[in-house]
Amino acid sequence: MLIGRKKEQKTLKSLLKSDKSEFVAIYGRRRVGKTYLVRETFNYDFAFQHTGTQNGSKTVQMEEFTKSLRIAGMKEVPVMKDWYDAFFVLGNFLAQLPDGKKVIFIDELPWMDTPKSDFVPALEHFWNGWATMRTDIVLIVCGSATSWIVSKIIKNYGGLHNRLTRKIFLEPFSLYECELLVKSREIVMTRRQILETFMVLGGIPYYWTFLSPELSWSQNIDAMFFDKNAELKDEFNALFSSLFRNPAPYIGTVEILGTKKAGMTRSEIVKAIGSDTGSTFTKVLDDLELCGFITAYNSIGKSKKDTVFQLTDNFTLFYFKYIFNNRKQDNQFWSHSLKKNVYAAWSGLAFERVCFQHIEQIKKALGISGVVSSAYSWVYRPQNEYETGVQIDMLLDRDDDVINLCEMKFSSDEYEINKSYDAELRRKARIFKEKTSTKKAVTTVMITTYGLVPNAYAGDIQSQVTMDDLFEK
Repeated sequence: MLIGRKKEQKTLKSLLKSDKSEFVAIYGRRRVGKTYLVRETFNYDFAFQHTGTQNGSKTVQMEEFTKSLRIAGMKEVPVMKDWYDAFFVLGNFLAQLPDGKKVIFIDELPWMDTPKSDFVPALEHFWNGWATMRTDIVLIVCGSATSWIVSKIIKNYGGLHNRLTRKIFLEPFSLYECELLVKSREIVMTRRQILETFMVLGGIPYYWTFLSPELSWSQNIDAMFFDKNAELKDEFNALFSSLFRNPAPYIGTVEILGTKKAGMTRSEIVKAIGSDTGSTFTKVLDDLELCGFITAYNSIGKSKKDTVFQLTDNFTLFYFKYIFNNRKQDNQFWSHSLKKNVYAAWSGLAFERVCFQHIEQIKKALGISGVVSSAYSWVYRPQNEYETGVQIDMLLDRDDDVINLCEMKFSSDEYEINKSYDAELRRKARIFKEKTSTKKAVTTVMITTYGLVPNAYAGDIQSQVTMDDLFEK
């Protein structure tokens, strides 16, 4: 059963009523559900469908394309020497089908673009020279290599420039959708457990399908990552290998970013790596952002060179914290880690990332859904030995002349603000106003799991957001 994705389904179904041929690109992170969305929407009924072969040569790709033509119903497939021939044969096959919309679904398109294969020019020729001359073609392409889809299809400045009629970016599930998924599979979990699962897996539906109703929450995490035959034990390497033909610089970059809670500037990343390959490294950062692993933001009063890159992918953060250097042969490693300090440190950071992924829900809880806002972390590093630094977890810079300084606290009960933390909150607000010279009103927001203990210090907090608010639609 397809959970959520109502808007995307509506868009795809509308293509069948169009009076022209339609060319659609669907992109998004690996395992986010692109293929499942298309297949479920069209009830697995396509005039032609094909999936590229990972690491397959041009010869292998052509052989598999030939097999897909046969499966689609073409009895005699002629020998095809290149992709121009292949798309010509596909066109002839489609032209012989009965009247009506003909949906073509090509999955993992980037894998078909092997070196010196002329795949993209051939696709351009097929669309411009044949499909656009008709009104009955719906061509849907997708692939996990988001950067390839964006650069070669969506931002193509050659023959496919402005030829896409629709593009769909498929986002990971929100907490609301993950809760629906859990309920649909009859898994009994509290919202706290769903939140903690989201902190590990993010909103990637495929990962959530490994949850078993027979296991407890901690046993499920152990089974997915630490058991001898854990399904997701090797997912990280498979993920990066499927997205990038040379994954090493991408893995190296996210590994460095995983060590810094507040993120790093480009120059700081380069210094940590030890080399800068110019435009090549710029592409690494761009690709990681497009694929949803990192987020780039500019803080108030900062220039472009001060852009901060922050690792925000939940699964990747979990991998580097618990799996990357884990040499222990413990099938219950996660269950045994829950009471340790390393869990407290990871859960605090992971909760912050979840909050950043639910900005709209936070704005709704604050009653500012319609106010344009920018969200980012803010750091002030001391300039001399007499100063102390400041780090603000999340800053909502609003167009209504208000700035919310948001503090996130993940706890097992109501969070209590004591005298020292109250002083720290006031110090942060004071330094922020001094160093930014902002003219906007500055208020403090606490985002917690269960709210605040109602004491005298809690009364100084202008607004509160709780875990339940993050589960709003």
